[in-house]
Amino acid sequence: MTDLTFRRDQPWGEIVLKWWHGLADDTGGRATLRRASDLTAVALAPAYQRLYRRLRAAGWPDEPWQNDRLAAVAGLLAHVRELDADSLPIAMSRRDGDKPRVSPLRFRRLLESRDVDALFTGLRRTLPLLQQRADPLALATDVLAWGDKVRKRWAYDYDWPESKSA
Repeated sequence: MTDLTFRRDQPWGEIVLKWWHGLADDTGGRATLRRASDLTAVALAPAYQRLYRRLRAAGWPDEPWQNDRLAAVAGLLAHVRELDADSLPIAMSRRDGDKPRVSPLRFRRLLESRDVDALFTGLRRTLPLLQQRADPLALATDVLAWGDKVRKRWAYDYDWPESKSA
């Protein structure tokens, strides 16, 4: 099985990072992706098609489930403006005052996302709470691999507030 991850030291990771950085100059492409309300709208966007074609040229497998997840990645990365070195669950549990940026209830709902469409919608609503900051490659890898393993890692990484009854 092919390793479907995005790392700085491999071609797919380099392509995604270069594409993401290029969105800063492609304001129209970024805006189109940001307005995309579902994965079909993302897949029809020229900015996504550029990313998809570059990855295909680098050996990206042509599997429908992977393409939908890649569309989710592209649509979400259009909402990321700055790099954050922390993982998403750590960034989500970072405190603003005494409350986490993403409430435990909202975080739990993200973990309950059963498919990439639900995850896309949930993360699209969550990224503004993180000031549009995330690690693009970690986000891409987690969306691509979304399933029980990623959910469990996120659950362990999130800094759950202590309950009042403890």
